Order: sequence, then structure tokens, then C-alpha cells
Amino acid sequence: MEIFNIEFFIRLSAALIFGFALGLERELTNKYAGLRTHILVCLGACVFTLISIYGFPTFAEGDNVIISQATGVRDTARIAAQIVTGIGFIGAGTVLRNGPMVFGLTTAATLWIAASIGMACGAGMYDVAVISTILSVAVLTIIRVFERQFLPTGTKQSKRFKITVYCDGNDVKKIYDYMTSKVDELIDFTAKKLIENADKSKITTSFELNNKKLVDEIYKDITNMTNADSISLQELND
Repeated sequence: MEIFNIEFFIRLSAALIFGFALGLERELTNKYAGLRTHILVCLGACVFTLISIYGFPTFAEGDNVIISQATGVRDTARIAAQIVTGIGFIGAGTVLRNGPMVFGLTTAATLWIAASIGMACGAGMYDVAVISTILSVAVLTIIRVFERQFLPTGTKQSKRFKITVYCDGNDVKKIYDYMTSKVDELIDFTAKKLIENADKSKITTSFELNNKKLVDEIYKDITNMTNADSISLQELND
């Protein structure tokens, strides 16, 4: 019995690399499902596909080999077929809804395509895996630029941002007044005193804008107007 199969190693390594390529794009755009999630989904799909093809070569009963009483052939797709539906549970966990706005659909789709690429690697279809990875990354990057440059500006073009600030409690009203003057409508603005230091507060504010320069300006202004311990900016859209 062969202990180490170099072909399995190559297929698993390919799944890791392609999962990394997809996860890197999500990581660079600051999404919740990033490098590790996409790598593990792609790698896991590859493992299940390998098990499906090679893990159950025959069913033995005594000296007789039983393949399939119904069809006479071995069904290598039973485990792999469940990946298509099973990955939906992970994808559903990345989709969030806030009123009429839905977030995370693109990330869910990348997890779905990552699983399919992993299955292609497990089946040894490297050409399909390579082409699928290149096309997927192209869709995530080039099409985003196309949407911003050529499609009409609308609610879909607006991006949702969240700013979190740890600062003195006296700065809460100052930041609130500033945000209401810069943003037409705040989605959320909350301020909570820190348990370990009652003089400090954690401010979380969410808003939508389609002007990235204005978002950067808001971030810089809040940094300059307060003596914040820390301030972070996060884009929440797909």
C-alpha cells in the first residue's frame, strides 16, 4: 500500500493556492470571510472529492466484490455532490440583511466558487481550476472597476462604512455634531462608556456614501478633532 501519494499532494497544494488567490481579494477588500475561510473551503472541497473518488474503491463481502446492485458501476459522486448543497450553509452565514440592504452575497458566491475549484483540483482537472480562478479574480476586481466607472450612480453604488472610535467621553457630542453635518442620514450612532474606564467611550457610527474621498476626509477630521486612543474605518459592502 502506498503511504504517500504525490498526486494527492499536488492536488491539495493546487486547491490551497487557488483558495488563497480568491481569499486574498476578499481580505484586501476587508471582508469577514477572507484568506483562511476561502483556503479551508477550497481545500476541504478537494479533500472530500479525493475521498469520494479514491476512498471507497469497492465494497467487499467475503471473496466477492460488490460494486452496485442497481447500476453495476461505482458511484464516485455521492460525497462530492453534497459539497454543492453543503457549502450553502457557510455561504448563508456571510449574508446579512439590514432593512432593504443585503450584504455579503458576493462573498457567499466566492465561497461557492472556491468549493467548485477545490472539487476540480480533487478530480485532477487543473485546467478548469486555473481558468476558473483567473476568471473569478477578474470578476471580483475588473468588474468592480467597471461598475464604478460606467454604471449610473445609484443606491447600489453607495457604500456602507463603519467608524469605531475609542475616545474621551467629552468628544461624543463633538463627533456626533460633525457626522450629522457631513452625512445626510446616519444609519447608526452609538456611544458606550467603557467599563474599565468611565471617562472613556466607544463610539460606533455607520453611514452610506458613494464618495470615497469624503469618507477619507471624515476619517482624518475625526482623528484631528479628538485625542482618540484608536480609530478604525471599515467598508461593509460586498
